Amino acid sequence: MNMKDLPDKELFTSGHTACPGCAAPIVVRNVMKILGEKTLVYNPACCLLVFGGTYPWVAWEVPYHHVAFENTGACATGMTRALKRMDRDDCTVLGMAGDGGTADIGFQALSGAAERNEDILYLMYDNEAYMNTGIQRSGATPFGAWTTTTPAGKVIGGKEQFKKDVAQIMLAHAVPYVATANLAYPADFLRKVEKAKNMKGFRFLQVYSPCPTGWRADTDSAIKLSKMAVETGLWTQWEADHGVVKINAKPKFTPIRDYLKLQGRFAHMTDEQIDVLQEWVKKKWERDEKWLGALSE
Repeated sequence: MNMKDLPDKELFTSGHTACPGCAAPIVVRNVMKILGEKTLVYNPACCLLVFGGTYPWVAWEVPYHHVAFENTGACATGMTRALKRMDRDDCTVLGMAGDGGTADIGFQALSGAAERNEDILYLMYDNEAYMNTGIQRSGATPFGAWTTTTPAGKVIGGKEQFKKDVAQIMLAHAVPYVATANLAYPADFLRKVEKAKNMKGFRFLQVYSPCPTGWRADTDSAIKLSKMAVETGLWTQWEADHGVVKINAKPKFTPIRDYLKLQGRFAHMTDEQIDVLQEWVKKKWERDEKWLGALSE
């Protein structure tokens, strides 16, 4: 499927209050064009809730449900069980949360739903911090990044830990489908969403979602940063379809310095820190090709 093949009808409408340049509404808008009107959405506390569903306004044109930060997997499970009692198998239950509500606060319920293989499509839009509550670090925040809880000072030079690989953790649950996606590769992005829609059981998508506000980047940089993340090797494009794994885009291994310099959250990083992150990318790809490559044989 290509962008030109998407239906005209908007199920996530304009008029929301997302920050200029935010990638999340672009992700949601196109996901909903594929999933269609028979979609039930669960969304916990996150930026998407605030800009798309702040009372009394809502941008969603499908049933939309919000409760607590940590409960996406549990509440989406309730939706699937209710549909089963009603003998309805023509709907998609979509759980959608940021990296904080997925990798950290919401992980217990998410892991439980995956282990039970609930019939849920779960999408993590990964903007690499708790942006809604003030730009605090999450497990998915990359090494060296400034956040309000990893300040750039003499003692702490940004986040000291590396990014948690949530998609590979979900792969360990042996669910039907796990994939990472990126708006700079639209055909791959749409194909993965459509594939996930047409499956049953638990499906997990992790989508790279630049946040110009929290990343201290230009408001027109989301697609450029998305592409550079893949080309540097910082972001791996891959999918696992019933255990058959494929890497969808090989990086050019361009210097990560070119990517970092476009974002104020990395402006404080020393040459030594950049070298540490560059070495991490090298080792990450050696691991990914060994593990993911072995699984796909």
